[in-house]
Amino acid sequence: MQKFKFFIILSIIITSTFYTNAGNKKKEIYPEKKTVLNYLALEETVEKFGKISDAIWSYAELGMQEFKSAGLLIKTLENEGFTVEKGLAGISTCFVASYGSGEPVIGLLGEFDALPMLSQKGRVPYKDPVVEGAPGHGCGHNTMGTAAIAAAIAVKKAIDKHNIKGTVKVFGSPAEETLISRPYMVRAGLFNGVDAVIDNHSSSSFGTRYGVYGSAMYSTIFTFKGKTAHGASAWMGNSALDAVELMNVATNYLREHLHYSHRMHYVIVNGGEAPNVVPDVASVWYFVRNSDKNVEEMYEKVINCAKAAALATGTELAEIKCLTAIHQRHANKAAAELIQKNIELVGMPEWTEEENQFARELQKNINVKETGMPEKVSSLSVPSGPFVGGGSSDVGDITLIAPTATINFPGGVPGHISHHWSSVAANYGSTAWKGLNAGAKAIAASAVDLMTRPEELKKLKDEFEEYSKENPYRLFLPDESQPPTDLNAQLMSKWREAMEQYYNNPE
Repeated sequence: MQKFKFFIILSIIITSTFYTNAGNKKKEIYPEKKTVLNYLALEETVEKFGKISDAIWSYAELGMQEFKSAGLLIKTLENEGFTVEKGLAGISTCFVASYGSGEPVIGLLGEFDALPMLSQKGRVPYKDPVVEGAPGHGCGHNTMGTAAIAAAIAVKKAIDKHNIKGTVKVFGSPAEETLISRPYMVRAGLFNGVDAVIDNHSSSSFGTRYGVYGSAMYSTIFTFKGKTAHGASAWMGNSALDAVELMNVATNYLREHLHYSHRMHYVIVNGGEAPNVVPDVASVWYFVRNSDKNVEEMYEKVINCAKAAALATGTELAEIKCLTAIHQRHANKAAAELIQKNIELVGMPEWTEEENQFARELQKNINVKETGMPEKVSSLSVPSGPFVGGGSSDVGDITLIAPTATINFPGGVPGHISHHWSSVAANYGSTAWKGLNAGAKAIAASAVDLMTRPEELKKLKDEFEEYSKENPYRLFLPDESQPPTDLNAQLMSKWREAMEQYYNNPE
């Protein structure tokens, strides 16, 4: 283990001489930025946050149930002198940690929820669960919340040392995998007064982008109520399950008539309890995705399919429970350009041959090109081509209320499958430590630029103000929606005891 730590830390320190990728010429760094980069390059810093990430990876807590994960992040921030507000926006694991005073106020986003059914041993290049069927970190959120707090603490060091005016805030954002927390956080006013926001996400590359991307989405549970009867005398009842199945048939026929940018998927979360009892209650959970322009109309069509199914089966559409509703991302170009400079300053981590070999073995096992770990940072990604649909993130709402861009930091194996055991395997240990450390450096360097270089912040705000004239923010989340605080509670109670024996100690 000591040898393992030595090679991780040595490679990070070697790459901490901070060369740009352009001509490999050494770049002059001003003192405030040098402070954050030097702090994050320290051996004890690398190890501290690597252990925190690995601990959260081992907790693998599902959204809205991330009590240990949020608690560890909060404790770390409080120990560094941050003021932490907890249980915000009606969500127990939502928090905002602040340090500094006055303006500008720079927000850092951090996520920490896991995914169901993805338990996997770390640094094992083939499928091998820790606990069969249990949750796992298949999207790297263990590294993301950790990178955010590491960057925030680095900025705090610079504030103290150089008497920087301004405030850094960490927005602890639960349940991103189900896209829940940010709309409620916005509605609660938690981002009021924030001048700019830096988001982060784990990746197998090191880069950023601007423009409109990702899908807007409604997440809704439709519940039907009918009447029970003996399965052999079903004519005496009204099947709520029939209503669910007819709704699904209707929405599947609807697909032909939707814009090609749409995505729609569902699971039946309650379909009855026995074949010989006509179900009087049944529920189906839908994700309805499209562009900001088209998603509301599409959602109304899905609701109409539910109403038609109730009419056809003689049941009642008892509840349309919208858990969340979110916008596409609208990433700020000036923010992305600033971040890109710092990504190039930090550079891609140096990977060991052992790490490259692990990557190649994993790539072989998932049938993708065996290239090993990435060698170079990515160039700035620019908008190209028409929107054709895809995944979603509740970061989209934040991009419409403050200038925001996302740092994608390395650590994952190129070609890994998102929300899959191959992601879980790589989000632990040495490559994860190096990747989140690189990400934290880029986040912290960008935050310090915005706090100490008014002309840089002005670029972001001017662009945002102009963009907002044509794209004003409007909350998609219905007024009656409330955070689903019981989401995943039963699943975590099912698995937590079996998982506890494998928890990592972050100390």
